[in-house]
Amino acid sequence: MEISANLTGLKRRAFLQAGGLGLGRIALAALLADDSKGRAAAASTPTPRAPHFAPQVDSVIHLFMAGAPSQLDLFDYKPLLAKMEGKPIPPSVIKGQRYAFIRPDAAVLGPRFKFAKYGQSGIELSEVLPQLAKVVDDVAFIRSMHTDQFNHAPGQLALSTGFSLPGRPCMGAWTVYGLGSATEDLPAYVVLTSGGNLSGGAAMWSSGFLPSKYTGVRFRDSGDPILHVSNPPGVDGPTQRRTLDLIGRLNRREAAVRHDPEIETRIAAYEMAYRLQTSAPELTDLRDETAATLKLYGADPAKPSFARNCLLARRMVERGVRFITLFKEGWDAHSDVAGNLRRNCGETDQACAALLMDLKRRGLLERTLVVWGGEFGRTPMVEASAALGRSLGRDHHPQAFTTWLAGGGVRGGLTYGATDELGFHPVENPVHVRDLHATVLQQLGIDHERLTFAYAGLDFRLTGVEPSRVVREVLR
Repeated sequence: MEISANLTGLKRRAFLQAGGLGLGRIALAALLADDSKGRAAAASTPTPRAPHFAPQVDSVIHLFMAGAPSQLDLFDYKPLLAKMEGKPIPPSVIKGQRYAFIRPDAAVLGPRFKFAKYGQSGIELSEVLPQLAKVVDDVAFIRSMHTDQFNHAPGQLALSTGFSLPGRPCMGAWTVYGLGSATEDLPAYVVLTSGGNLSGGAAMWSSGFLPSKYTGVRFRDSGDPILHVSNPPGVDGPTQRRTLDLIGRLNRREAAVRHDPEIETRIAAYEMAYRLQTSAPELTDLRDETAATLKLYGADPAKPSFARNCLLARRMVERGVRFITLFKEGWDAHSDVAGNLRRNCGETDQACAALLMDLKRRGLLERTLVVWGGEFGRTPMVEASAALGRSLGRDHHPQAFTTWLAGGGVRGGLTYGATDELGFHPVENPVHVRDLHATVLQQLGIDHERLTFAYAGLDFRLTGVEPSRVVREVLR
């Protein structure tokens, strides 16, 4: 180590600091010489933390249907819409409402599909959800969801982070910040995508102002699960290990000077990447799944799909991943809402039901919370525009939509909340997106009012400062 020659007049403490030989660094050097690999592994995952109270679940799988599915054609049957099809919505219903692409006085569009009652609970579902109908008694449907956002990007961000603009931590990041990681070989928070672009972008799985080690890790759907996780040609395991150990020592030396938490995040990222070279390919290699399981999900091991992602989510739960978000894009039905739903339900219905069945038969559903839903709903009125080539579609509708929950602590076979006869407004037990966040945290053993992070002079939380509550009526 090179020491400056200009040390005349320096006191002993200044000398040690100038030469990089402060007592902290001496101790650090000793520690680094003692099992650096084991300590690096421990430091590279968020430290487990005790929950505020006994959790009902260990993991969350968020099935995010980006683009906003039509609740009126899937979950919330309204006979009056069928009777009024082609007629305008009464002015008293629509006063003061804003829409993205239609006039508020657009004509009514009736349900596009037949509904029937299923299970012992007799819950009504659309004919395009035949597989979900088989597990309906394990599911709680919240029909009175509402949000403040009526466009996709802010709506998706609000559902992900509780705020309509980028920069806030998402629900998965808050979860890992609150509880830490339950596995050292995989990220605590994993993101899987299928179907196209996301309006909210990567901000939906960002750690925001939390340390970046809480950001979701996005797995790719082909090739290496994480870009560059494989060694380049000519780099073997021992060489890489020595390289990482050297980089780790240099980073820790810098961290001792700067006390920058992002340096610790960098160290963690290197170590996690090293372990992921084994754990990620093993996780995403479905060859050890039985033919019966693959058939249950409708998953092709070699073909990217939402079904494959659902099966991967179950494998992640088995391996201790804390929070998993599966984005399924493409639900934005401004035209041909029936065709949109047939296509998307054809790609998701079997896999969603299979996920619940598979978790249940393996004894994992009681410790896993599954959440399904989009950023808002669709209008009872039709969207039609010759200029835009649109017909028989539905516009954005933040006033009312449906989300369903299943798994640990959830009362299955339940419908909660209700909308008016036209499916326009909640008239019974309204549930805001903030309430959904509070409920998810509750099941993880986290009090949403106590999970805070000090930033820019304020104590922030996922549910913000506006009123929010745990929806205890859907919980056991």
